[in-house]
Amino acid sequence: MKFLVSNDDGVNAKGIKFLANMLEELGEVVVFAPNRDRSGASNSLTLDRPIRVEKIDDKTFSVYGTPTDCVHLAVTGVLDEEPDMVISGINNAANLGDDVLYSGTVAAAIEGRYLGLPAIAVSIVLDSVKENRRPRDYQTVTHFLKKIIRHVISNPLPKDTILNVNVPNLPIDEIKGMKITRLGNRHKAENAIPIRDPRGFKMYWIGPAGPEADAGVGTDFHAVKNGYVSISPMQTDMTKHGFINDLEEWANKL
Repeated sequence: MKFLVSNDDGVNAKGIKFLANMLEELGEVVVFAPNRDRSGASNSLTLDRPIRVEKIDDKTFSVYGTPTDCVHLAVTGVLDEEPDMVISGINNAANLGDDVLYSGTVAAAIEGRYLGLPAIAVSIVLDSVKENRRPRDYQTVTHFLKKIIRHVISNPLPKDTILNVNVPNLPIDEIKGMKITRLGNRHKAENAIPIRDPRGFKMYWIGPAGPEADAGVGTDFHAVKNGYVSISPMQTDMTKHGFINDLEEWANKL
């Protein structure tokens, strides 16, 4: 297997190093990741300028662009051989529910899927005071991710599907198991935070994500909160197929 690894925390993030090291046990690995933190970049693709790709070593490339840029460039011409699978992560915090709309980690996996490759996004969840005080346990993440990847290799995903994996920040023996989940959702985001720059001009920080809204049994929120690894299948086809006929009736009345 040839694995393409990316993330949105940057090429020097600790999580991507743990991920790449683990994947070397399963096959060949090449890392294409942003030169800096690009969290929240979502599926943005850089079209207004050329993108610099800096070779750090034979297996690691630093890209002056977004996570989507990284995967797109790697697959469409920078690499001599196309990879077999795209793995994005290990993200420094959760990607649950609505987070996936903004996540560069998830976006890198989606770009891999758009380009015809099986893809997985993986994140570590700091969900409680206890877990936030603990160092991030990336070994727990790689332990379970290895099982998931081996299963995907022998049981290929549907062609429009990626997996969004979230692992609680707990020791391996405290994880209760793995659950297949749907994405929950949050209440709307909190208000933007106004500040002043040194010259007195008004600026804004984006406000924190909203609290959990749909977080009941079966959701990714519920699984990780109860000590389970959450595996959410996501489809790249965003068409609302069940509404097409109703919409056609509406359009015919115009």
